[in-house]
Amino acid sequence: MPQVLTDASGNAQRDRQSPSKPVDNIIQLQSVSKTYRNGSQALIDVNLEVKRGDFLFVTGPSGSGKSTFLKLLYGEECASQGEVKVDNDFPAKLRGDRLSLLRRRIGIVFQDYKLIPRRTVTENVSFVLWAQGYTRKEINRRLPAALKMVGLQHKAECFPEELSGGEQQRVSIARAIVGTPPLLLADEPTGNLDPDNSWQVIKILKKLNQIGITVIVTTHDESLIRLSNHPVVQIRNGRLSSVNY
Repeated sequence: MPQVLTDASGNAQRDRQSPSKPVDNIIQLQSVSKTYRNGSQALIDVNLEVKRGDFLFVTGPSGSGKSTFLKLLYGEECASQGEVKVDNDFPAKLRGDRLSLLRRRIGIVFQDYKLIPRRTVTENVSFVLWAQGYTRKEINRRLPAALKMVGLQHKAECFPEELSGGEQQRVSIARAIVGTPPLLLADEPTGNLDPDNSWQVIKILKKLNQIGITVIVTTHDESLIRLSNHPVVQIRNGRLSSVNY
């Protein structure tokens, strides 16, 4: 379980493990701060460890730094201070092919789906595998399992415009996990969905977690967090702290 301890001033501190009990962390942030060129501080002295197989919610108001936190993990942003380690690599130190190889081990789900409009469900999910050089045989092997996981086998030849918002988000989840990454990042995945579809998406993410994928979800939907019964950390004014629901 991810644990965040706070010091006397309320700043988040990572849980220190005994040297005799090594922990396989898939994510580790040490004293991480992010300040943008305009002087805006997105994150301040963030410390966090996430073990392989964890499911973690990251909550906080809009503009609190949740998306910045995820971008640091897949290398779209670099920390101004501190160290970010993901799956035994340091995203800020990687460039070109080496960064691409790390990103292949990270599935990403966005709030606005980011599907290709003129491509079918099959083509949208397969696209990431084509881009990574998988053979047609391997793509045909992986595709049905990914669509089954999100319950969309019967929609394989539909275009995004023929799907509901919830179905489009499930396609984006299938696309994110078809390459079997060990880590899945979901940035406000239910932000555009009604409560029923939101819960359906969370159930799929929970199922993926049960088969061993580490899942991190940013959200401001407290009702979903309460229903899900997973650890929660909050980012507020750039600082990270643990939250009990």
